[in-house]
Amino acid sequence: MILPSHTITQGRDRAPARAMLKAIGFTDEDLKKPIIGVANTWIETMPCNYNLRELAAHVKAGIRAAGGTPMEFNTVAISDGVTMGTEGMKASLVSRDLIADSIELVARGHMFDGIAALVACDKTIPGAAMALLRLNTPSVVLYGGSILPGHYKGRDLTIQDVFEAVGANAAGRISDEELLAIENAACPGAGACGGQFTANTMATVMEMIGLAPMNTAAVPQVDPRKAQVAFRCGEIVVEAVKHNRRPRQIATRKAFENAIASVAATGGSTNAVLHLLAMAQEAGVELSLDDFQNISARTPLLVDLKPAGRFVAVDVDRAGGMAVIAKRLLDGGYADGSAMTVTGRTFAEEASAARETAGQQVIRALSNPIKKSGGLVILRGNLAPEGCVIKVTGLERTRQRGPARVFDCEEEAMRAVTGGAIQAGDIVVIRYEGPRGGPGMREMLGVTGAIVGAGLSESVALITDGRFSGATRGFMVGHVAPEAASGGAIGVVREGDTIAIDIERRSIDVEISPQEMESRLREWRPPQAKYASGVFAKYVKLVGSAARGAVTS
Repeated sequence: MILPSHTITQGRDRAPARAMLKAIGFTDEDLKKPIIGVANTWIETMPCNYNLRELAAHVKAGIRAAGGTPMEFNTVAISDGVTMGTEGMKASLVSRDLIADSIELVARGHMFDGIAALVACDKTIPGAAMALLRLNTPSVVLYGGSILPGHYKGRDLTIQDVFEAVGANAAGRISDEELLAIENAACPGAGACGGQFTANTMATVMEMIGLAPMNTAAVPQVDPRKAQVAFRCGEIVVEAVKHNRRPRQIATRKAFENAIASVAATGGSTNAVLHLLAMAQEAGVELSLDDFQNISARTPLLVDLKPAGRFVAVDVDRAGGMAVIAKRLLDGGYADGSAMTVTGRTFAEEASAARETAGQQVIRALSNPIKKSGGLVILRGNLAPEGCVIKVTGLERTRQRGPARVFDCEEEAMRAVTGGAIQAGDIVVIRYEGPRGGPGMREMLGVTGAIVGAGLSESVALITDGRFSGATRGFMVGHVAPEAASGGAIGVVREGDTIAIDIERRSIDVEISPQEMESRLREWRPPQAKYASGVFAKYVKLVGSAARGAVTS
């Protein structure tokens, strides 16, 4: 067959190009085969992506064994966990679209016939998926895998425990020595954060939407089996090229619904809302916040994972892998089995291969859900006309009404929490942290972890136009839209205003009259831009509302 890469590699006029490629070891035989771009997000700034360089070698071996020629290239990655609570965290969401753009540029420039994307930390997963859907070139996604849990005083630890320990230490509930012991024990090696936080949530999404082969994500990054998984992904992408199996044929409307159901059933991160909306735009699939509400409402919470549950991500692997979750969704009628996957097999065929570990307690039976509905709820009201999202996994209370404690950035709120200035019943409002206002929509795990650690999670709520880490738990409302920097109502809330949040009614309101709201919005003036040039300034001009995925266009 005539391949796109032949435009670069074949014919008399391409002799200069072949000469360049022969300089680095490619042969005429190599250049006649399908050229597979291996998009690697390896970086030495975090444990999440640390082993991807090694895994890429196994992917390339699989590509060669299946009759293709791999060409590896790198893109960027930002660690949410490392940069959390600092100015650096503003780069995280910005990196998602930059990752998508950079993969697209290299793939278009070199006219690859297929792409294998190696991902791990939070934004690399949706960023790569957005590029693959944009390009619509036969592709596969390989998730590097979760970190193993740390251990301290007989319990499993994740990075979540460290953030919460900071709050506990600030409140005098644990000593400096215990904080250091938790810090030293929490992260024992390479791999992405170990609960159903954003990375593992999006890895679940990749398998359920069909862009990653089933039962590849749950294998931990340091497990010897990961090499076999990587090799298989190399083979699969070559097969996808041979059969012209393209991402948009896989990521259909029913595939997106399967993915949303998996987020609901696993108690996944609120960031999945943002990223799936962005992916849907690239795939040309209609998707809205209401779809998340409707699918979550009908899908039971079945998987008992941190941050609110008992188990860590690697326990899913021990329970039998993602295929067990897929089979639960299929058996309960919560997923469409006809959806196609990257292997050429349907969702139902992949789920039928599930081998559940006897006696496992991580993935509940359909007859014994943790909750009858999923973990995501969309709220609307005069404070968020375009909507906002709360994760209700582990929440017992369904409403809160109290005085607003207003902060114009995350750092101000963090000082208030760790300084003991937040009291039971308060509703913390953090604004100007949205896609434009931040810029970059920082996650608030530092603040939310400190609230939990201070023993206030049962009495304090938090509202922000920023985001939350997948490790966040508690009464935390994010993605408020419109954001403050775009003239949204959250920007005119005043200290002491009464705010009412009702999950059952799916409402969020500041208790002022429509006339008062109109008057405040009329008087509001945008703040001075925080960046006058560079990537952040460019991002502010291009980024849209969180209610539509905060994509740049």
